[in-house]
Amino acid sequence: MNTRHVNHRTKHAACDETRSMKHIPRKRFGQNFLVDTQVVADIVMAIAPERTDRVVEIGPGLGALTEPLLHRLDHLHVVEIDRDIVARLRKRYAAEKVSIHEGDALAFDFASLGNDLRIVGNLPYNISTPLLFHLAACAGQVRDMHFMLQKEVVERMVAAPGESPFGRLSVMLQYRFWLEWLIDVPPTAFDPPPKVDSAVVRMIPRPREDLLASDEGLLSTLVAAAFAQRRKMLRNNLKGFFDDAAFAELGIDPTRRAEDLAVEDYVRAANWLAARKKQAAPGGAA
Repeated sequence: MNTRHVNHRTKHAACDETRSMKHIPRKRFGQNFLVDTQVVADIVMAIAPERTDRVVEIGPGLGALTEPLLHRLDHLHVVEIDRDIVARLRKRYAAEKVSIHEGDALAFDFASLGNDLRIVGNLPYNISTPLLFHLAACAGQVRDMHFMLQKEVVERMVAAPGESPFGRLSVMLQYRFWLEWLIDVPPTAFDPPPKVDSAVVRMIPRPREDLLASDEGLLSTLVAAAFAQRRKMLRNNLKGFFDDAAFAELGIDPTRRAEDLAVEDYVRAANWLAARKKQAAPGGAA
């Protein structure tokens, strides 16, 4: 179920500590530092961390979220790629308070940190989509995620079938998570201001019993093929998977486009295909 709750107040006040840090944002890391204290407060309120929660912050930057999170946590994990920021973090925080994992979040094994993870962060917009797919792989060990993202990405995440933003990201994330659009954030909340609007989204993993795809890899392949050329009909994009007889058996109109099918339709189609492949394999069911 996708819901939207916008709770943004426009009061803008740069954090004193952020002003005092002279770190120059690096474009290659997609760095836009959050400096609006009211937005920070709204995000922390949405996360509602408890002292013993296992929280992981991606890209702590200059600490806009890190500091208020630490006020409410016994310990915090952070993942940061920028060596200069890592050095600042190590200088400022004791190891027993903050565990610093230096490296690229796209390559980091979040599952290595244990279970019941609460992952948060102002994600670099230039890698947000692959990072979301990377994080989805460890959803079984996650309680929830709260991310600042480009507003356009959040629109795609929560879009309903038939809406223009609905696409591969929508299907694969809605299959795995309940998604909730929480807060709209303007460019003025950042330093330097990005050229796009932003939004905060909550992601809660669905229970295992809700994940009905018998082969999730096949589901991913099927969805990617369906959306490969959005303007084409399913008959054309999925001709390597289904003929018209198969579409008829599935009850899917082959003249429809990929964005017209619901997540459940893709799961059903992938399971149908997986069953046929199993039957065709040596020793498969008759």
